[in-house]
Amino acid sequence: MTVFGNPRPATLAVLAAGAALALAACNPTPSGTTGTSASASASIPATAGSSITASPSPSASPNTWATVGALVEGFPQQLLPLMPGATVVSSSFDKASAPATAALVASITAPTASVIDFYTKALEGQGFKAVPGEAVGAVASKDFVRGDSETVNLSVVEAAGVATFTIGANVAAESAK
Repeated sequence: MTVFGNPRPATLAVLAAGAALALAACNPTPSGTTGTSASASASIPATAGSSITASPSPSASPNTWATVGALVEGFPQQLLPLMPGATVVSSSFDKASAPATAALVASITAPTASVIDFYTKALEGQGFKAVPGEAVGAVASKDFVRGDSETVNLSVVEAAGVATFTIGANVAAESAK
């Protein structure tokens, strides 16, 4: 694939937000599940006084919540704290799945190294261990593990002095607080 020019931070943010929401929507509904359907919706401010609202995907798990521009209700902020000064692009959370999943896309006017340092300290303080490796291709990427089954991935893309980062976690439900 050939890319022309430099992607703009807004373009990267929209792509990252779309990817996070698509990932949350792709979580299949467990077979035999009955009861309520997903009632979350995402709002994207279009202009002052108006908004665009998207309905949840019919295939989304009833326990998956995602939103754009804010931390979704119940988001595990102790597990994945928002870096001070960062702006939320999108977030999603599913505590009922096994493992529980949480994702955050945000941007900040800071170098990539600062984002990686912040989350490395936050995660290591919770018992996660950094896995060797610092990048996937040209993208800064860091993986963390705790125990046999809990994982967190942090990826950061920097353009024009703005770092846009995606952090996703797959952890035991009791860890998602």
